[in-house]
Amino acid sequence: MTSTARLLALAPAKVNLSLKVLGRREDGYHELDTVFQTVDLWDRLAVCPGEGLSLECDRPGIPSDGTNLVLRAAKMLRERCGRPDLGAHFELHKSIPAGGGLGGGSSDAAAALRLAASHWGLEVSRDTQLDLARRLGADVPFFLYGGTARGLGRGDRIEPLEPLPETPLLLGLPPFGISTAEVFSRLRARLTLPENGVNLHDPLAYKVPIGKDFRLAANDLEEVVFRDWPELSTFRDGLLDAGAERAMLSGSGSTVFGMFDNEVAMRGAVERLGATFGGWQLIPTRTVREAIRWVDSNRE
Repeated sequence: MTSTARLLALAPAKVNLSLKVLGRREDGYHELDTVFQTVDLWDRLAVCPGEGLSLECDRPGIPSDGTNLVLRAAKMLRERCGRPDLGAHFELHKSIPAGGGLGGGSSDAAAALRLAASHWGLEVSRDTQLDLARRLGADVPFFLYGGTARGLGRGDRIEPLEPLPETPLLLGLPPFGISTAEVFSRLRARLTLPENGVNLHDPLAYKVPIGKDFRLAANDLEEVVFRDWPELSTFRDGLLDAGAERAMLSGSGSTVFGMFDNEVAMRGAVERLGATFGGWQLIPTRTVREAIRWVDSNRE
């Protein structure tokens, strides 16, 4: 039975604590081994009764038609359940910057799957949710888990890891985005596998979140991205000079983030870098252990 109430959820952003590109797959995608981490930066997605499927978003430039992952998720869910007659209206308030590799669209899609299922009173198994999530995008399945998790395959095969202790982060977004497809098209020699077919040391993926030892964290895409977009490398160095324990590119960018021992050090970095990187958006945040948050809309 379709709910008449307005349901609301928060959808988190993510960073990649490590990223290894293991090779090119037969389907044209790349074989990845990455560690995802949700952070305390949230989009708000609400659903209420409506005719057909519709979406309104408060951020200019974000499509509100059928190309938006929120509507695609809802459409795929009702088709999978054999209920193309179901309708809903979604309201999306964006706080996660678009085009920075923080996974906002993917997180919104995961939230839409859960919201729509609840709104329509559908019993949807975990396996079905994950299958739909994989069809929507490689990052979407992670947001059904949240916290700290390893992503294999295209990044869509998720293995939950021991949660990272709460860690202050500073996200830096330049005044430009970077196309993921363009970054991978520039990746050449790093995709050649050694004879054993593996170029990732397993401890890399597990030691970062468990031991809070970020010295082993690495991103194979930095070599390409920092060479062609040197401003990002400069900002990474600025984070380290400002006291970050570790600073790196998240995914294919354009976000660069720093991890700090404490919030005081992170806040000091905001002041220092804000004076130097005037065109950048600096977002103080922290790691979180959860994925989609449900909110009582009656208490807003």
